[in-house]
Amino acid sequence: MTAIQAPWAGVRKLLAVRLDSLGDVLMTTPALAALREGLPTAQLHLLTSPAGAALAPHLPLVDDVLAWEAPWVAPRTAALPAEPLGHAELALVQQLAAAGYQAAVIFTVCTQSALPAALLCRQAGIPLRLAHCRENPYGLLSHWVRDDDRPGDGMRHEVRRQLDLVASAGFAATATASAAPLRLALHEADRHAVRQRLAAAGLPAQQPYFVVHPGAAAASRRYPPESFAAAARALAADTGHAAVLAGSADDAPQLDALHQAMAGAALRMDPLPLGQLAALIEGACVLLCNNSAPAHIAAAVGAPVVVLYALTNPQHTPWAARSRVLSHPVPCSGCLKSVCPEGHHACLRGVPPQGVAAAARALMHGAQAR
Repeated sequence: MTAIQAPWAGVRKLLAVRLDSLGDVLMTTPALAALREGLPTAQLHLLTSPAGAALAPHLPLVDDVLAWEAPWVAPRTAALPAEPLGHAELALVQQLAAAGYQAAVIFTVCTQSALPAALLCRQAGIPLRLAHCRENPYGLLSHWVRDDDRPGDGMRHEVRRQLDLVASAGFAATATASAAPLRLALHEADRHAVRQRLAAAGLPAQQPYFVVHPGAAAASRRYPPESFAAAARALAADTGHAAVLAGSADDAPQLDALHQAMAGAALRMDPLPLGQLAALIEGACVLLCNNSAPAHIAAAVGAPVVVLYALTNPQHTPWAARSRVLSHPVPCSGCLKSVCPEGHHACLRGVPPQGVAAAARALMHGAQAR
């Protein structure tokens, strides 16, 4: 175990910054746990997006969560508030300054710059500021780690990247993934609510089920709903388990198409709060989903997961999970695009539904053996 560096050892109020989506925040929780373990008596606050802030009730290792929509990160809400240019940034600086943070750790993917957030933290008077950075940040960061990740094969897993960042300040990174799990605390009230919802939908109490979640924020990461349906029908026929369809309000078009293709052979859940979605996934024999937040929720709650993984980027596979990651090799992998630039979605459409069902069966049998 490494010793925490002297400037950081005395920190009593620390801000972690992760302005991306819910899945990105989940993949940062092992690093947040390292900060908490290294500074057990300090206040640890998280500044994140409104989507990431949904995790607040499920992150007991964080003392407070602040939600803020960063204009340099793809917005997750319909539109940014109509206010004078720079007003939101000024208000955030004033809020951070009033809080009296002594240090900030800024977490980013390798395709982002940490410098906008670093500037805000400097303006707020936060003396210690740590982040990855590709160019020399000079005074914007007090501590920086040169960003050597490159899109493609040279990218570390997102969890490892953030563990390595905090390790540079002496917050020990674990050697193995199993020793640094994703963190998401479930509440018994959410489990009870899910049992009630399933019973109301007609699922007997002891009936095993699997979950199909067809949504993803980026169109390039969505396996076709009709292919999900074919895989779900095959899995239900082979196992006798019930198929449960889940997704957010934003996933309604994919859910509508999937439900129609299932021709009544599945239970469709209304959009669930995060805690109930996590409880639903926890109770499933397996989850079928795209490269999206539910894959990381499954990893956090210990559920087996089959991920239809578009080859847009390689570093977001389920961490320390019982998983199968399925894709079809294509020459255009690593495109980092939200919309397939070739228009064929071959990296996903090339995965046969029978292969998805077979991967799910293998995971289910493995879970039963355990």
